[in-house]
Amino acid sequence: MTNVPDERSVELRELFFETSQELLQALNDEALKLEKQPGDEEIVRSIRRAVHTLKGDAAACGLRELSELAHQFEDALSLENAATQAAVAEIAFAAADVFVEMIAAYRSGKKLPSTKSLSKRIQDLTAAPAARKSRRTRKAGAAPAAQSAAEWNEYEKLAMTRAQSGGLAVYHVVVKIDPHCAMPIAGRQLIHNALGGVGEVLAVRPDAKSPAASKHVEFVLASAHSVEEIAAKGRIPTIAQEVTVEVMLAPTPVPAQAEIKSDPAPDAAGEDSPETAASAAPGPAAAPSPETAATHVTQENILRVEAGRIDSVLNLVGELIIGKSMLQQALSEFSKRYPKELLRGKFADAMAFQARVLNDLQRSVMKIRMVPVEQLFRRFPRMVRDVARQCGRDVELALSGQETDLDKGILDAIAEPLTHLVRNAISHGIESPEERRQAGKAPQGVVRLNAYHQGNQVIVEVSDDGRGIDARKIRAKAIELGLTTPEEAALLNETETLDFIFRPGFSTAAQVTEVSGRGVGMDVVQSVLHRLKASVSVETRPGQGTTFRLKLPLTLAIIKALLFWVEQRLYAIPLNAVMEIARTSESEVHQVDNYEVLQLRNQVLPLLRLGRPAAAGDHKSKLFVLVILVGERKYGLIVDALEGEEELVIKALDDHTFSTDLVSGASILGDGRVVLILNLPAVVEHVARARPEQAGQANSGLLLTHADRASVVLSPSVGGRI
Repeated sequence: MTNVPDERSVELRELFFETSQELLQALNDEALKLEKQPGDEEIVRSIRRAVHTLKGDAAACGLRELSELAHQFEDALSLENAATQAAVAEIAFAAADVFVEMIAAYRSGKKLPSTKSLSKRIQDLTAAPAARKSRRTRKAGAAPAAQSAAEWNEYEKLAMTRAQSGGLAVYHVVVKIDPHCAMPIAGRQLIHNALGGVGEVLAVRPDAKSPAASKHVEFVLASAHSVEEIAAKGRIPTIAQEVTVEVMLAPTPVPAQAEIKSDPAPDAAGEDSPETAASAAPGPAAAPSPETAATHVTQENILRVEAGRIDSVLNLVGELIIGKSMLQQALSEFSKRYPKELLRGKFADAMAFQARVLNDLQRSVMKIRMVPVEQLFRRFPRMVRDVARQCGRDVELALSGQETDLDKGILDAIAEPLTHLVRNAISHGIESPEERRQAGKAPQGVVRLNAYHQGNQVIVEVSDDGRGIDARKIRAKAIELGLTTPEEAALLNETETLDFIFRPGFSTAAQVTEVSGRGVGMDVVQSVLHRLKASVSVETRPGQGTTFRLKLPLTLAIIKALLFWVEQRLYAIPLNAVMEIARTSESEVHQVDNYEVLQLRNQVLPLLRLGRPAAAGDHKSKLFVLVILVGERKYGLIVDALEGEEELVIKALDDHTFSTDLVSGASILGDGRVVLILNLPAVVEHVARARPEQAGQANSGLLLTHADRASVVLSPSVGGRI
């Protein structure tokens, strides 16, 4: 049993690393509010609460340096005149950055960053004349609240009052630490976490660094639960020796004092004494209103699960879908061989039932993976503030659609592209206050982040009300870099011209700064989106602003696909990208500047050919043309034959043995065949970037060399069926 404390220590640290991100985000959010509302005492209290929690959690995990620095900052925020200090918001920003670096160093086992600069700024804050006066006043008065459980500070008392007015009872919980507990500080944190599951911990005494911290710990808890339920949560074997729960504030009148004392182990008779049983009876304060109880049940039912575990479950669901396809294939063959067999109907009913349950299971797992984009959007207010200062801009960030759900994997993947787009909107799009005044605009520019569902896609927009993008500058820069010729540039429309900004190394910035001008970023945006089977489009209005629109799939795991044949190979594309299916012949295909096009009704449709062109003289052969939508443009995909629609489980391909951006993944059909899933944005880009004289080679036979390699890569997962 000697390894139990170590295991708990590791568990505590992992929990701290996860929850600290929320605390640091709250610290940034409150610092932004304080910067806009200087002197607001309530915001300063909120900052102090976040720092106080961070300090206590870090101390419980043995992260001494972080705990001491947070404690120093908390002391500075405790001063009576802290809210009036102009430097508090700036120090809070600096503290958040240092805390992030320290936590990253703890997590990776690297050297901690220097904290001297931050410590000096905090000392300067506490050394102000008014601060010294505040300290002298404190010394002349009563002892600090941390030394006496009966004394709670101002913001803790305010929190108690708010909890009471919100319909919750406020309890005083005292836990005596077991003297045989090997890690009392870690045990203290486990008790803290346990009580947090039945309510909100408003205050903790004594301080983790106090000698008394290893003997007992006191909590102020706001909860809708009964006295005995709270006491039961506090009883942790080998850690809690005794738990006492008292009602401090109640939303309704209560008997004199409802108290419960309990030991981890029952007495020798195995029954509680009558006194203990009587004291355990909950008073009226323990009965919450239906609304409060419903709210608390919702909070209590929240479960943190590592994303990898959900991915494992989703992968198993994918295997079940492959198994379903195999059974359907076997049933189809059975029906053909024995058309009069009575068991066919029973098999079909069982298969239909299994399919319904499997579809429900798939949807349930996918919903678990979905998270609101607010988790990503909340990072940007602080970033916009910092970049705007660097660039000398006055910028407001407007957020909308934060409740829109998106696959967690996609949300993490678009963080970097979205960061590039927002930084570019500030550095390239928004003008300086002087320029905006001259243009008749408000001095403060606006950058907007918006998200919404559109069909089975999620649209994320980054827009600004700045100067817009000058298409003439884009064409001139493209010619200068050799990306096009003056003759070709003259024929480009606005959409084709704006596509140049996504080329590697492309930048129109007049000078290189820390924020922009290196030509790195926009190409990263497009490459990441291609990997996600997503696309980006640009709308700009000179003098009015620019909008970048990201079209993202809801998930990357399972898709509805259209299967087709090219050169006796089976391929698939997402069904939602197919606008229509047309029939034509080789004689209807024309060459324009060495590119193949098709006249479809009143529209000229650029064609993409995956296979080889027809032999000379064979102009009567029939073709299938899949009209697909990539971004805002339509293309025609020439295929030999159609296989049908099917739900596919996407399998990742090993980059070392299968390296092409033209394929986003592969899947296995019920009969064991491998189908490649095309990455349509990458296919279109591949053709668009080819020079006209190379178009014939670039636009034919793109994928003929990859299907065999995909079969080899995926064959182990189907037991050698391929």
